[in-house]
Amino acid sequence: MVGGGGGGASSTWRNAYQEIANSKPLFVAIYATVFLGIVFSSLYVISAVYSANSSSSSTSWLSSPPSVPRSIENTRHADQSSNFSKPTTLGAGSLPPTSNPQIMQIKPIWESPPRNTRFPPLKTFRLTKQLVQQRVKDNVIIVTFGNYAFMDFILSWVKHLTDLGLSNLLVGAMDTKLLEALYWKGVPVFDMGSHMSTADVGWGSPTFHKMGREKVILIDAILPYGVELLMCDTDMVWLKDPLPYLARYPEADVLTSSDQVVPTVVDDSLDLWQQAGAAYNIGIFHWRPTESSKKLAREWKEMLLADDKIWDQNGFNDIVRRQLGPSVDGDSGLVYAFDGNLKLGVLPASIFCSGHTYFVQAMYQQLRLEPYAVHTTFQYAGTEGKRHRLREAMVFYDPPEYYDAPGGFVSFKPSIPKIMLLDGEHNLETHFSLINYQIKQIRTALAIASLLKRTLVMPPLWCRLDRLWFGHPGVLVGSMTRQPFLCPLDHVFEDEETSPPITFSVILLWNPYVVKLRNVLCTNLKVNTMLKEQPEEEFGPAINFREYSFLDNPSLPRHVKESWLDVQLCQEGAEDCGAPNKTSRPGILRFPKRSNEDMRREEKFRNRVKRYVGIWCCVENHNPGHIYYDMYWDEKSDWKPMPPQSAEDDHPPW
Repeated sequence: MVGGGGGGASSTWRNAYQEIANSKPLFVAIYATVFLGIVFSSLYVISAVYSANSSSSSTSWLSSPPSVPRSIENTRHADQSSNFSKPTTLGAGSLPPTSNPQIMQIKPIWESPPRNTRFPPLKTFRLTKQLVQQRVKDNVIIVTFGNYAFMDFILSWVKHLTDLGLSNLLVGAMDTKLLEALYWKGVPVFDMGSHMSTADVGWGSPTFHKMGREKVILIDAILPYGVELLMCDTDMVWLKDPLPYLARYPEADVLTSSDQVVPTVVDDSLDLWQQAGAAYNIGIFHWRPTESSKKLAREWKEMLLADDKIWDQNGFNDIVRRQLGPSVDGDSGLVYAFDGNLKLGVLPASIFCSGHTYFVQAMYQQLRLEPYAVHTTFQYAGTEGKRHRLREAMVFYDPPEYYDAPGGFVSFKPSIPKIMLLDGEHNLETHFSLINYQIKQIRTALAIASLLKRTLVMPPLWCRLDRLWFGHPGVLVGSMTRQPFLCPLDHVFEDEETSPPITFSVILLWNPYVVKLRNVLCTNLKVNTMLKEQPEEEFGPAINFREYSFLDNPSLPRHVKESWLDVQLCQEGAEDCGAPNKTSRPGILRFPKRSNEDMRREEKFRNRVKRYVGIWCCVENHNPGHIYYDMYWDEKSDWKPMPPQSAEDDHPPW
């Protein structure tokens, strides 16, 4: 099917927040002389009108959000208590004088500063105790940080929190461009003084490690302010208010998320520390300002600053696991860690989700739980892959033009035989048979989208086997991965760039296996090639695409939803078998089969789409163990799902 497009801004793009400021005063009866009563009443009315006019709110930036998956019922709250600190030059540790009401006047989040004002000096954006204390609620501050390349992630992060009624947040800007952009959007921001590039950084790169050290420095700086810190990476979103959950464990010094893929509990209690052997993940963790946590932050920072080869997450795991056990008590799930005094808790991976427990296992659904958060770990296409996963889950906020692309959209409903999806053993042969069958249909859809100059809405993608970075038996033993499962697009459609390899340290721990890998050789960047710009003279025109859930997204404009054409393949030369994008009769576009076939075999198109697919990883006890997907597998009569037999054979199929 073909969806309509074009048009201007979406009619559904509406204001998300409006401060309710206009209120009419209740007049009290005046038991005095008529003359004095009239005078005082008049003055009171004038004062009330002036006050109401001066407090009128501005329009907000983002639209009402797309709904989270229908299995999650979140109550949305209007953000009435949010505030944005006015720039101040007070130093760290300074408190605002109570006699000056202007210092305590805080603007709501998303209320942009007047455009006729100048951008304040950078020194006014310093992180101070005063700034933090202005923003805390119940003594908790929620913090993330990043550079301009993650602007849209940060806006989504903030929007999810404000939708949940949370305004006690701050964003650290690692470059001036992000600082200014967030300031003009009304997002509370401070300058980290990092002077970082505005470009995206690859996982494991030197800049990536620099960002990790900035996180540790930030934690060490905020804890002495005496507030609880919920520290978050920008590539995660909040789906439910986490503060009541964190408050259930007042004795905890640190509560951390993890890379656990095997459930240790089936309810919403903390994971059992004795069984939660996976690496503690520092993308989501909560710190209380205790002496033990301050000591941990200080020693962690000193460790990283002394050795720039240590990955921040590895350093945290090493130092926290220096001593692990015994349990603090028999009920809370907390454990003594680090120096024997720090009380640590492991947040349940079923509801503080990783990219595996959420997107692959859907563990929260199987356990009938409501997730608090999802972190886009366990994925294989870099920043673009993270963005796409959040879009698939309909929890990423995009501007209106994303939902109304020029030229419109084309979608199709794939047809998969039951035998390929369900019958037989789940192994390499059945997995690749299923994927290849889908690849062939998607290849045809890409050709049609290219000819029609429309954006392809990708279909749901089904897999029989999981994808990981190491040899495994198809799915991780003990995990809740169902076969087959709806797999993220980056499991198949991605490409590893041939950039110089780097070496970094990784800890991978899970039950029933315990594996510790050091100095693992990996490629520098994994980029979703479908979104990478390629020279048109060599690769033909770009083919845009959208996530499989796109047409179900509430942010999709009504005129796009209701504008459909049925595409019918016909024999070239037959009656009403028209040229691309020309309708033969209302509601129907008859598309020549032969032109589709010609397009699929056209050299530039082939050059482009054969690079769209990546690898499956990995066969156990085989080096190398990965197997390349092939967009044109059906043209090779002897094609089989086999890993490369030698280093010379270890290359993509082109």
